Amino acid sequence: MSSLRFHLVEEAFSHTPVSVAAPDKRTSDYYGVNVFNRDKMSKYLSKETFKIVTDAIDNGKPLGREIANHVAAGMKMWAMEMGVTHYTHWFHPLTDGTAEKHDSFIEHAGSGKVSEEFEGKLLAQQEPDASSFPSGGIRNTFEARGYTAWDPSSPAFIVDDTLCIPTIFISYTGEALDYKTPLLKALSAVNQAATETCRLFDPRVNKVQSNLGWEQEYFLVDESLYSARPDLLLTGRTLMGHESSKNQQLEDHYFGSIPPRVAAFMKDLEFEGYKLGMPLKTRHNEVAPNQFELAPIYEETNLAVDHNLLVMDVMHKVAKRHHFQLLLHEKPYAGINGSGKHNNWSLSTDTGVNLYGPGKNATENLMFVTFLVNTLMAVYKNNALLKASVATATNEHRLGANEAPPAIISAFLGSQISKVLDELEASTTDEAIKFDAKGVFQMGVGQIPELLIDNTDRNRTSSFAFTGNRFEFRAVGSSANCASAMTVLNTAVAVQLAEFNAEVKKRMAAGENKEKAVFAIIREYIKMSKPIRFDGNGYSDEWKAEALERGLDCETSVPVQYDAYLKPEVIDMFVKSGVMSEVELYARNEVKWETYTKKIQIESRVLGDMAMNHIIPVATRYQSSLLDNVYKLKGLFEPAAFKKLSAEKIGMIEEIESHVDAVQTMVGLMVEARKVANKIDNEREKAVAYHDTISPYFSKIRYHIDKLELIVDNEIWPLPKYRELLFIR
Repeated sequence: MSSLRFHLVEEAFSHTPVSVAAPDKRTSDYYGVNVFNRDKMSKYLSKETFKIVTDAIDNGKPLGREIANHVAAGMKMWAMEMGVTHYTHWFHPLTDGTAEKHDSFIEHAGSGKVSEEFEGKLLAQQEPDASSFPSGGIRNTFEARGYTAWDPSSPAFIVDDTLCIPTIFISYTGEALDYKTPLLKALSAVNQAATETCRLFDPRVNKVQSNLGWEQEYFLVDESLYSARPDLLLTGRTLMGHESSKNQQLEDHYFGSIPPRVAAFMKDLEFEGYKLGMPLKTRHNEVAPNQFELAPIYEETNLAVDHNLLVMDVMHKVAKRHHFQLLLHEKPYAGINGSGKHNNWSLSTDTGVNLYGPGKNATENLMFVTFLVNTLMAVYKNNALLKASVATATNEHRLGANEAPPAIISAFLGSQISKVLDELEASTTDEAIKFDAKGVFQMGVGQIPELLIDNTDRNRTSSFAFTGNRFEFRAVGSSANCASAMTVLNTAVAVQLAEFNAEVKKRMAAGENKEKAVFAIIREYIKMSKPIRFDGNGYSDEWKAEALERGLDCETSVPVQYDAYLKPEVIDMFVKSGVMSEVELYARNEVKWETYTKKIQIESRVLGDMAMNHIIPVATRYQSSLLDNVYKLKGLFEPAAFKKLSAEKIGMIEEIESHVDAVQTMVGLMVEARKVANKIDNEREKAVAYHDTISPYFSKIRYHIDKLELIVDNEIWPLPKYRELLFIR
């Protein structure tokens, strides 16, 4: 082992768990201490202001500037008592991350003094430079003005000495430059359409809320080994590296005992998360070595998205305290599972009803089936768009692998729900819909209690699975902003429900009974949406062929998948719902294509540099040592003995030469392909060129480098190997 690698691995194994000071109080006593939540608002705002603000949060009513002044005064008082000196508008630019610009509270007070000020205008609106954020051509460099505007529905929070205010981000001309703005519009659209649908069954319903529970998968790697891997450092994944003899094949890491260093990290993370009001619930080992999962209790979708972005930031900071680096790339290591972010999504009413839970009577069951089938219709009509919403250069490596759903959107329902829909479709009467009660499974072992069996199983190979009382959108990548997928899903369902509502009204206006109208439309939708339903093995080649026959989108090229956003019917859907304009959709696609190109471009440059400056010199040095040994053997032995002794070494020398030659040749070809692609002006065509002509070289070059790793002396191999990266304790 090289002296550097030996030192780094030794350092990694020598780390002991960082001690985490356990709080003296229960979690419930300090939960949300750093959040300006309703408890804080009731303390620091007047009763009248508190009532107006909570009404705005609950019912989407606008807030006037005078109210913003009152809120700002109370917020500043609370923040300064917490030791805060700065504030920032915290927003989601089109980068999958967050952005913030910190300003102090101080203003001139005369006589060379300052005072702390924070008025409503500073809370409600700021003007960060918009030119350097991705905009898809909406903003030019010389058109720098952009605005952030306060989102009262997501509470302000404190990080270190800074008050963070969740905001939207729009251009000077009003177009959205972020993920939050269209998400809020999509949530408003689904609330309006779903509320109208609910009132067909229950007139008491006044609001429908979209809910999200994300499951964040991630890897941890020792920081010293991470720093010795330029590919991990610059791209988030290993562009080379032969798989370890032992990885996940024994399945002994999944749900296993959490390593002490990792357990300390998790406790520290939860402590920080609870202070920020994040309801972190679950932690466990995932399938791959050094892979783990974190999941909260579900929340309102906008707040859940904010919390996911915030927790990813907190995870990075906490990991460093524990001498780890956090890896959120969807596929940081070849040959083992990648990381996703399953989005568990549902709709619920202000009357306390989960619209995706079977009811207790005929009316509730009909409402459940109505929402279930309309969702299937929305997913069927927009399966290509839903796939595009999660498609990235990084998630491309994960989808279709053994641990992730394929790059085809299908919906799993389970046998009982499928049976109900099939019977409904075949029925000629409007009989009440019935569901079997949850079954009871007796274990036959005295000390084991009876188990309640859900009305549907789980299907790991389905990208959009019904799991009993919600849908699980499994295709979302671990590094993604959930808002992209949630905007598309909620918009699609909103528009579909609006079409359903209009059709019901039309039939009723023609004299048809409401229940008969609903049943008739539902039967039609069940039949139309059948191609999206698939309960089998999504990994099989047979399914790929069958999906194509069903008319589902099977495109595998990420840049081409983005075309789904620009289909006339999709543009019409977003415009009709008021979620995004045609200009915004085209601009976002420009950003997507440009981002895809840049990520592949960076990986190509890193791979070429590492191949030529790290691997080839070491391989040729080892080859030279073998040649030297052969010459020495030749001087010591007779020709017959020499031939026998040197045959294996000469074979290794020739094999090294063949791999080195292949790497050098293909790196040269990859660089030339990059030069050609870089001359393309059209962002879509350039992204397609990078996908088609440059990224295919990655696996070819890697193959030869990984073969060299098995041949070259372990002592001089320059990079930490998989067995060292994946098994740090």
